[in-house]
Amino acid sequence: MLDLFPIESYGVVWYNIQLFVIFLTVLHTQVMDYNDKRMHQYLAIIGWPYALFVLLYLGLRPISGKFIDMTTYAYMFYRETVGSPIDMGSDYAFTLLLKFSAFITNVNGFFFICACLYVIPLVLACRKLFKHFWIYCFIALVASFSFYTYGVNGIRNGMATSIFILGIAFYKKPVVSAIFIVIACSFHQSMYLPTAAYIATYFLKNPKLYLIGWMVAIPLSLVFGSLFITLFTSLGFADDRLNQYLLSEADKEAFSSTGFRWDFLIYSATGTFAGWYFIFKQKFTDTLYHRIYGTFLIANAFWILVIKANFSNRFAYLSWFLLALVIFYPFLKKKFFHYQHQVFGIVLLLYFSFTYVLTVVRTNI
Repeated sequence: MLDLFPIESYGVVWYNIQLFVIFLTVLHTQVMDYNDKRMHQYLAIIGWPYALFVLLYLGLRPISGKFIDMTTYAYMFYRETVGSPIDMGSDYAFTLLLKFSAFITNVNGFFFICACLYVIPLVLACRKLFKHFWIYCFIALVASFSFYTYGVNGIRNGMATSIFILGIAFYKKPVVSAIFIVIACSFHQSMYLPTAAYIATYFLKNPKLYLIGWMVAIPLSLVFGSLFITLFTSLGFADDRLNQYLLSEADKEAFSSTGFRWDFLIYSATGTFAGWYFIFKQKFTDTLYHRIYGTFLIANAFWILVIKANFSNRFAYLSWFLLALVIFYPFLKKKFFHYQHQVFGIVLLLYFSFTYVLTVVRTNI
């Protein structure tokens, strides 16, 4: 177990290590080009050790209420070991994971397996999509605002999103892709939303429609936000857990603060702007990117409609897990302008700055 420092500092240590890796990577992007042999050496050196660090840091953390839902998952595991399992509904993949883990290991091993299912699919997806530049995308995914939270708190949803990303990485093999996406939905029913959005992009292929829908969702939420919250809960969207997130009373001292979150909207808008720039200004015609962008916009628009709800940040994660791909995918696929490597580094630093400010700076003011 990683208990080298107080549990209260676990998150701060994580984010500061990420800050160091980001700075080191950005420094290399500013002095070297994509094709510089020294750059390739750096990527080769940092790649696997960094991925291993992420896996071990998340997978070997102490079991503590500091990580909020982690104790709930530990209780689920305990119930499984004593033959009194908790009914997980239609989350069949997670139920099988609990049963398998309880049969072969202890609770610490269970959380390590969860970390493997969270981290390894992302590594595999990045390698499949970006070859020897895979570590760039992986660093960006880890730098995302919700990555750490869904590795230590929203564990089941985190695993589901990673498997979903692996599924879309196999877009050229529809059967394999579909299997992974079905598994993702079997880990957490909330994945029905991004799955439905992703399927929609196969039939409605004009990204302009999704962009217009996203923009229209903002005034609709401002004027009719409460109506949409009531509508979605009355329809029983996903399951009772979503209703709990939307209707339960939030602790105003907690991260899940209430009201129209302009800071979160601006964070989401970075992906909206990136997709608009690359698709409409730079004429980037990559089919998978168009689908990722459309999926992000659809899922994010649904969140905007209920943005005033308590704990809506959990709903936002159903689009935010794709944000790093929306922003950085084009950088790693095609050259659009001079000094693109340098621009990539600056964008990566700015992207992580939002995460660092809200999770470290703001919480320590």
